[in-house]
Amino acid sequence: MTKLSSRKLIVAISSRALFNLDESHQVYEKEGIEAYRSHQRSKEHEILPPGGAFDLVKKFLKLNEGRKPEDALVEVLLLSRNTADTGLRIFNSIRHYGLNIIRAAFAGGNSPYVYANAFGADLYLSLNPEDVRQALNTSCAAATIWPGSKTCQVEDALHIAFDGDAVIFSDEAERVFKTKGLEEFNKSEILSANEPLADGPFKGFLMALQRLQKEQDLPIPIRTALVTARSAPAHERVVNTLRQWDIRIDESLFLGGLSKAEFLKAFKADIFFDDQKMHCETASCEVTSAHVPYGVANEGAK
Repeated sequence: MTKLSSRKLIVAISSRALFNLDESHQVYEKEGIEAYRSHQRSKEHEILPPGGAFDLVKKFLKLNEGRKPEDALVEVLLLSRNTADTGLRIFNSIRHYGLNIIRAAFAGGNSPYVYANAFGADLYLSLNPEDVRQALNTSCAAATIWPGSKTCQVEDALHIAFDGDAVIFSDEAERVFKTKGLEEFNKSEILSANEPLADGPFKGFLMALQRLQKEQDLPIPIRTALVTARSAPAHERVVNTLRQWDIRIDESLFLGGLSKAEFLKAFKADIFFDDQKMHCETASCEVTSAHVPYGVANEGAK
């Protein structure tokens, strides 16, 4: 039996993140499953417009250009709550746009997040926050695409930006900040400067990106950035942690509490991952952002 190569970066994407299914979703919400089924069948040959993660998916797939299928660097999978019957419109749209997506799981009304781990996904993107939470609970890097009007920033490169605490790293430091304030946070980070932070939910995805960056003759370069509200002296622990993990990030921005949106625009981020909704909201004015519902900032949130 064929297995997905551990060398590949595997990205799982929900149908509503890949395509704009707002109209169909409204039919489902207001009129129920039977009306939704009829709606999808009646529009089976109408091509869906791109969704929030469409341009990002195109760039991931662009990394396979010039390679044989067995040597592909990236695999994109479709995970959907549809049935295969109602999902036929989705595959017609995939074919129309020339997206090389051949594997899919149609969960027939159930949450499809369980198949992200079954496929060995390094990343799962969805518009359903509860699906994303469940995926994070299974140790899969997952995020909710945040609505925004701007997506692809530059055609000939893939730029991915991350917040630090509760995204790349655990929320242990952020928990000190939330409970004891900035002064105690800085004291704690100075004392722990040489003690690596624990893993966050996106460490594995970042490592997979770094593995791709080492490949020869990539069709487009991959560039990563850490964009964090931390400032000196709290930066030292972050640098030492990345050294301990043997992870190189191309650009690191320690903003000391400044708004991240303009810096993400300057970096030309194709997507930005953050654990706090307010940062995702402001960032989405300039770039596509994605909320990671993990850590102390999301405890008790629905």
